Amino acid sequence: MGHVDHGKTTLLDSLRRSQLVAMEAGGITQQIGAFLVQLPSGESITFLDTPGHAAFSSMRAHGANATDIIILVVAADDGVMTQTVESIQLARQAGVPLIVAVNKCDKCQADAHRVKQELLGHNVVCEEFGGDVQAVHVSGLKGDNLLALAEATVALAEVLELKADPGGPVEGLIIESRTSTGRGPVTTAVVQQGTLRRGSFLVAGACWAKVRLLMDENGQGVAEAGPGSAVQVVGWKALPSAGDAILEVESEQRAKEIVDWRRLEAEHQRLQEEGRIIEQKQLLHQQEHRKRRAELQLLGGRRSKAVTAAKKRMEGPKLSERVERNRLRLLLIIKGDTAGALNAVLTVVSSYDAQHQCPLEVIHCGVGDVSEKDVNMADTFAGSIYGFNVGANKVVQQLASKRGVPLQLHAIIYQLIDALRAELSSRLPPLVSENVVGEASVLALFEVSEGRKKVQVAGCRVQKGQLDRRMRFRVIRGQDAVWEGSLAALKHHKDNVQTVAAGMECGLSAEGNAHFATGDVIVCFELLEAPQVTSWDPPFRTGAPINLC
Repeated sequence: MGHVDHGKTTLLDSLRRSQLVAMEAGGITQQIGAFLVQLPSGESITFLDTPGHAAFSSMRAHGANATDIIILVVAADDGVMTQTVESIQLARQAGVPLIVAVNKCDKCQADAHRVKQELLGHNVVCEEFGGDVQAVHVSGLKGDNLLALAEATVALAEVLELKADPGGPVEGLIIESRTSTGRGPVTTAVVQQGTLRRGSFLVAGACWAKVRLLMDENGQGVAEAGPGSAVQVVGWKALPSAGDAILEVESEQRAKEIVDWRRLEAEHQRLQEEGRIIEQKQLLHQQEHRKRRAELQLLGGRRSKAVTAAKKRMEGPKLSERVERNRLRLLLIIKGDTAGALNAVLTVVSSYDAQHQCPLEVIHCGVGDVSEKDVNMADTFAGSIYGFNVGANKVVQQLASKRGVPLQLHAIIYQLIDALRAELSSRLPPLVSENVVGEASVLALFEVSEGRKKVQVAGCRVQKGQLDRRMRFRVIRGQDAVWEGSLAALKHHKDNVQTVAAGMECGLSAEGNAHFATGDVIVCFELLEAPQVTSWDPPFRTGAPINLC
């Protein structure tokens, strides 16, 4: 575990002699992985590789709860960062011991001693400072001192006397789940007790499985998985959630009974929560009703007007107001390739704090590629579809284009966040500002005849800038604005003109019911529109190792 771009996956690549980093979009880990590493001594260690980006905090929490030892990777040239601190806190909450791997020690800016001093500020005391936390200086890129890191891990496991019973019912933990074409729901699980075999009946959350296939991290079939092993499990009837505990049961009937009971219990809790919400809303409605009645009784003779106003409030907004409100609202359908990836996007969306600008709501989310059903739902609710690490076949893309449904597919979470912020900003009305073009003072008033109509004309002198007939005008009397609108005519001497410059005199008449007075100040201004940007700035955008511009 550790901060983004501190070299966790590169370190694991060197241990496994693999090329995981080269396969990662954007050069960062965006899903939790489980890998087996064989040591020269014949022992094996199962590593869980967790993402370091801020949006994947739930994945790091699952990893901390699933593991026996946490290797905290800290870059020697960067030091302790935000997700480093979060990883330390997760380790404490889970009660899991730490080993510090000071990575990138091959860099010229590396300062391992400074890293260990910074860790002291977070109560992580390394052995050289009199603590019990091992610190190993490594280079994931060059493969330096990796054997010492593995030996430190094995030594700590022996001190902790980490043992598990390979017999008895299987217990484990789901660290990731996804939907696979042809195989259905697939989970990556860590076995904690017992030995998992094909044909076993498992229960996790409100889902059950009869194991049809077990695979290692390379997709190769395995006959069984003992304690400490990480395997992919095929045979689930529905997709369980990452973090769910796995229990083995004796039969399919028993598995169904447990799942049915859990579903009924969850439904009962949901109904209780909805009942509490309904009671709260009813109480608020009664209080508002009593308040309105008290206001009406106090108004006395003005009762009829108050009743009309109260009815208008109860009728709700007009159609035009509802249309404008719907235009500003953004409804989302979110799809992810795994439960962890989906949860990361939902974590980002849950941080949205600009509901006053543009209401945001998730109407559907799920694991798997974008389907025609998703497009139809988005079309019905005038929503947008965002996919993270998922695809959409040609038929789905054509349907979305035909229906005018926005379809955003991204493999890097930074890009998804930026696209979401851009769409939210595009739905906001532009910011309107005034630019004063000129000012004039009224020196005298005249009346001219236009047919049978008398029109008031103000004789003015331009004091600043210029007056432009095409612009907007405002009349200031004392401290108050008494009129705003457009000019009907602007003349210099007897000629109609478009502009009058500073120091010149002119006569002007206004459209509408404008009444000038000597001493009025006439302001000529233009309205400028600028695109409005959402105030939502999620912290998950910070610390990106690449430039997306």
